[in-house]
Amino acid sequence: MKGPFRSLANANYRIWAAGALISNVGTWMQRTAQDWLVLTELTHQNAAAVGIVMGLQFGPQILLLPLTGYVADHFDRRKLLFCTQAAMGVLALGLGLLAVTGLVQLWHVYVFAFLLGCAAAFDAPVRQAFVSELVEERYLANAVALNSTSFNAARMMGPAIAGGVIAAVGSGSVFLVNAVSFLAVLSSLAFLRLEGPARGHRLSASRGGFADGFRYVLRRPDLRVVLLMLFLVGTFGLNFPIFISTMAVSVFHVGAGQYGLLTSMMAAGSVSGALLAATRARPGLPLLLTAAAMFGLTCAAAAAAPSYLAFGLTLFTIGLAAQTFTTSTNSLAQISTEPHMRGRVIAIVLAIALGGTPIGAPIVGWIASTLGPRWALCVGAASGLMAAAVAGLYLAERRRPNPDTGPA
Repeated sequence: MKGPFRSLANANYRIWAAGALISNVGTWMQRTAQDWLVLTELTHQNAAAVGIVMGLQFGPQILLLPLTGYVADHFDRRKLLFCTQAAMGVLALGLGLLAVTGLVQLWHVYVFAFLLGCAAAFDAPVRQAFVSELVEERYLANAVALNSTSFNAARMMGPAIAGGVIAAVGSGSVFLVNAVSFLAVLSSLAFLRLEGPARGHRLSASRGGFADGFRYVLRRPDLRVVLLMLFLVGTFGLNFPIFISTMAVSVFHVGAGQYGLLTSMMAAGSVSGALLAATRARPGLPLLLTAAAMFGLTCAAAAAAPSYLAFGLTLFTIGLAAQTFTTSTNSLAQISTEPHMRGRVIAIVLAIALGGTPIGAPIVGWIASTLGPRWALCVGAASGLMAAAVAGLYLAERRRPNPDTGPA
C-alpha cells in the first residue's frame, strides 16, 4: 500500500491512532488553558511565570533520562502506557478541581506541571517506541509522521476549542475535559491485539543499560549533529506558548478566543508539515538544514509582523517548518537506530528536544517580559539559523575530498 496514510491499513495502528487523537485534543486544550490561567488569572501578564511552568513541565525529561530510556527498552510498553496515561489523567482531574472551585494558586500549577512532566518523561519514549510494535519496519517512518499529524491536528483543534470553553465557563472546565479524554487512549490500549511479547522487549531485555545509549550516540557523528541541531531549536526556538501568548496579550491586545485561534493557525502549518513528512520514504540532513533555515527566517518575519493577521499567517509557516524539522529528526533517529537501542536513543532525543526547555523557556520568558515579545521571537530566529549552519558545516565537511583516498 502506498500514500501518506498507508500505516492505517494496520488494524492495531488504526485503534491506537483513534484513541491518541482524542487524547491529544484534550492535552492541547489543557496546555492552552494552563498558559492562559498563569498569564491572565494568576499573574499580571508575567511571561517569566509561563516560562517557569514550561521548565517544570519539561525538566523531568533531563532529570529522569537515566531511567526513561532504560524502562522503554526493558519493560512491557503497553502496561507502561496504561500507567503513564492514567497518571496524567488523574493529574488533569486534580488541577481541574482546584481551578473550578477557585482554590488554585500559582504554586499549585507549578507542582502539577512538574508531576505531569515526570509522568510524560516516562510516557514519551515508551509511546514513540511502541509504534514499532504496531507496524512493520518498512512503515515505521510513515507511522511516526502520522503520529505527528495526529498530534498537530489536535493542536489545531484543541486551542480553538479551549479558547471558546475558557470564554464561556473558565479555565477549570478545560482541565476536566482533558481528564476525560484520557479514557479514549486507555480504551484503545485495551482493544489492541498484539501477538506474544512486545518485539522491542524481546530484542532488548538482556542488552545493556542506560549508558549504552550515550555510547551508541557518541559513535554516530550523524546523530551527534542531529542532536546538536535539536538542542538549539528545542531550547531557544520551540517556546511557542511564550511567543504566542505574549504577542497576543501584550502586542495585539486580544482575548482568549483570538489567542486560541493563533495557536490553531500555527498547528495548521504543523499538520501540513507532518503530512508532507508522511509522503517521504526517508528524511536526511539536507532536509533538516532546509527546515531549520526556514524556521529561523519565519520567526524573524513573525517578530516584525505589523498586525494580528500578519502574525497569524507567519505562524502557519513557522508551524510547517518546525514540524518538518522535528518529525524528520524523530524519523531519522528511529530509522537509523538498531531496534534494541531504539527506546534509549528516543529518550535522548526527547530529553534534548524537551529537556532544554528549563534552560531556554525562563530565558525567553525574561526577554519577552523585559525587552518585549518581538525580541523573544528573534531568539527563536537565531536558533534556527544556527542549527542550519551546524548542518551546513557537517555536510560540507563530508563532501570535502580526503587527501588519502581522493574525492568521496
